[in-house]
Amino acid sequence: MSEPAKQEAPKPEENNTAAADFTKYKTAADIVNNVLKKLVSLCVEGAKVIDLCVEGDKLIEQGTGAVYNKSVKGVKVSKGIAFPTCVSVNNAVAHFSPLASDPSASQTLAKGDVVKLHLGAHIDGFAAVSAETVVVGATPQEPVTGRKADVVQAAWVAAEVAMRLVKVGNKNWQVTDAVQKVAAAFGCKPVEGMLSCQQTQNVIDGKKRIILNPSETQKKDFETVTFAENEVWGIDILISSGEDGKARLEESRTTIYQKESTVTYQLKMKTSRAVFSEVQKKAGAFPFNIRCLEDEKRARLGLQEAVQHNLVKPYEVIFTPAGTFVAAFHFTIALLPGGPALITHPPVWYKPELVKSEKQLEDPELKELLTKPLRESKKAKKKTKAEGDEANAEA
Repeated sequence: MSEPAKQEAPKPEENNTAAADFTKYKTAADIVNNVLKKLVSLCVEGAKVIDLCVEGDKLIEQGTGAVYNKSVKGVKVSKGIAFPTCVSVNNAVAHFSPLASDPSASQTLAKGDVVKLHLGAHIDGFAAVSAETVVVGATPQEPVTGRKADVVQAAWVAAEVAMRLVKVGNKNWQVTDAVQKVAAAFGCKPVEGMLSCQQTQNVIDGKKRIILNPSETQKKDFETVTFAENEVWGIDILISSGEDGKARLEESRTTIYQKESTVTYQLKMKTSRAVFSEVQKKAGAFPFNIRCLEDEKRARLGLQEAVQHNLVKPYEVIFTPAGTFVAAFHFTIALLPGGPALITHPPVWYKPELVKSEKQLEDPELKELLTKPLRESKKAKKKTKAEGDEANAEA
């Protein structure tokens, strides 16, 4: 079992905007990490899911509100929530963040619950999004075992493999295939059709993407892409203990939406126009929770027309079958000229002594990959180059 990749922040090339942008990404990531530390400590038996979601969003706003407050050329730096706090439990895959008026608002955490925490912050549109899995009440003396351990360990090992495969020159399918292999080693499946996307300023769902466990149709239609220098990616690893990784909609109201930047449409209803204008002002290009809008009832009504005409897209709450568990890790990574660099921090909660699966990864290639650092040191690079030169000379 490999330890979380420890990494020093690389020093990006000075005197260019990439260095300034990377600093904004890292500042957002530090805020996200502090919020996750607090939320992990609050994931105890009896905690209300809605309280965790509200607290997470409040802490992101506070954290981003304390930095970058000087105007640049007379313009305020935009900052805030890049992904609203979601707390999805057991077989809920993602995007669960209820409103006080929702029937599910009374949900509380129980001992042994598999809890996915997912949130993001941005500075000037440069977003750091992170997710991790916590099992309520687990300790080194009473670690997680059985299927819960299988799924959590599979998700973390898959995340560690993925962060080593998202590198310049590799292709998206290499990540898809490796995550599938890791999940299989633990008797699990990646959640079907889940996407990881390239990010740019004000965009967390770029056109270059990676898909997990695609159906035959998805496989046919999905574009092959190659990772390139200076790209930033948000990698979302979601693993299910179910047989096929399929998930479906259930009785749970969608609360998270996002403005579609590529669609234009003149809304007809006055309410819709007012709500859409409020969304643009408060969330800009990033996903938002209806909770942040002034009038929840009016917001639901106004969003209907916007969703119908694809001006706004819903982040639906989906579930794997009852009795199964989903574990998730999400990280943001930059492909800098000096090599890959994790923007977000390693997980707050996950430690090998807390999760004891009886299964393990056997694939020799993937095991070998896990022993490697994210980026080669300069010495290792020189050595490889020297060996290559020697081999050429001998040939």
